[in-house]
Amino acid sequence: MKKKILVLNGPNLNMLGIREPEIYGRKTYRDLVDRIEEHAKARGAFVTVCQSNSEAVLVTKIQRAYGIYDGIILNPAAYTHTSVALLDALKAVGIPAVEVHISDVSEREDFRQVSYVRLAAVRTIMGRGFDGYLDAMDVLLDEVLADNGGRK
Repeated sequence: MKKKILVLNGPNLNMLGIREPEIYGRKTYRDLVDRIEEHAKARGAFVTVCQSNSEAVLVTKIQRAYGIYDGIILNPAAYTHTSVALLDALKAVGIPAVEVHISDVSEREDFRQVSYVRLAAVRTIMGRGFDGYLDAMDVLLDEVLADNGGRK
């Protein structure tokens, strides 16, 4: 049975290719989605990719993932450093999650050093660009979900 992975992207990631290209590169959000979908197909997984600038929408998508998805890849973007709500949603559903950041947030501004989401993530991948999402999918499929039938 195909594993189901939900990929959630937070605020401003829809502006990839335009937003701070010196940090995030010139590839677009569509380019990112295409890479993720191609990788999922090659891995034999089902993937849904979503982006929202709204914390409430992201929380609702996490909640609705319960009983449907086997793993979550989350780039909370700016909500990384502020959202207890995303943390609580991940803890509530208990779906294994990998936190992803396109840039290496550990080398950026001081306020970016705090991640609430990380407290509920099985792994954090940062600074790998779009490849970080593919790495996250591999972590879920090869390490987390392969050993326990899809649940923590």
